[in-house]
Amino acid sequence: MQFLKTPNAVIHYHTVGLETGLPVIALANSLGTDFRIWGEVVARLRDRFAFVLHDKRGHGLSDLGNPPYSIFDHVDDMAALLDHLDLKNVIVIGLSVGGLIAQGLVTKRPDLVKALVLSNTAHKIGTDEMWNNRINAIQANGIGSLLEPIMERWFTPPFRTSDNAVYAGACNMLLRQPVDGYCGTCSAIRDADFTEDAKRITVPTLCVVGDQDGSTPPALVRSTADLISGSEFATIADAGHIPCMEQPEAYVAALLPFLQRVA
Repeated sequence: MQFLKTPNAVIHYHTVGLETGLPVIALANSLGTDFRIWGEVVARLRDRFAFVLHDKRGHGLSDLGNPPYSIFDHVDDMAALLDHLDLKNVIVIGLSVGGLIAQGLVTKRPDLVKALVLSNTAHKIGTDEMWNNRINAIQANGIGSLLEPIMERWFTPPFRTSDNAVYAGACNMLLRQPVDGYCGTCSAIRDADFTEDAKRITVPTLCVVGDQDGSTPPALVRSTADLISGSEFATIADAGHIPCMEQPEAYVAALLPFLQRVA
């Protein structure tokens, strides 16, 4: 296990293949998950790319830090990790809040970002009322009280079956996240708005979404792609909000042509 002390948190991270000299992909995962969601993607691409993965503060094995957070708390942690590893001009793939982190990173530290994949994310996600209601519900009754509606947004009905071990694992992963870390990141998402910043993104960008995403629907992701000059847009069939878990083969197939062009 690898850990980095940033100014306000200890961040758990993992690297794959940095010693090979292959092009580097840095991954930023979604709310309520840790970096294990990327396992199938890394397995399929590790002969072509090296990887940097980390748990956001308040998630996985990383510190809570001082919740609630701003999106730039997460951005600064990711920047500190890339600086620690002496990496620049990496390809950043961010999913959901990870996509907001990616947009913040290219805005604040453009030297670190060569290209972006904004996956199942948007320039602005949800409303103040929606996020405040979720925070209040979880603080009152725990994450388990919202497990079913969250999973309905994350995954399609055929995936959400009692005999699907991967689905059971995703439920366990969500339920084991710290309440304060989850709610702290809800606050970061609530307050993040990259509508104007997205218009100024100049690095090559692919926006991708599951065709049945209940958290950031295709129309919302497409609206973000429309803000970014020259960006590309793709959908993943039969996938919800976390296609890297639900449809990893199709997800990699959608990303790979773009990744090969920008590497």
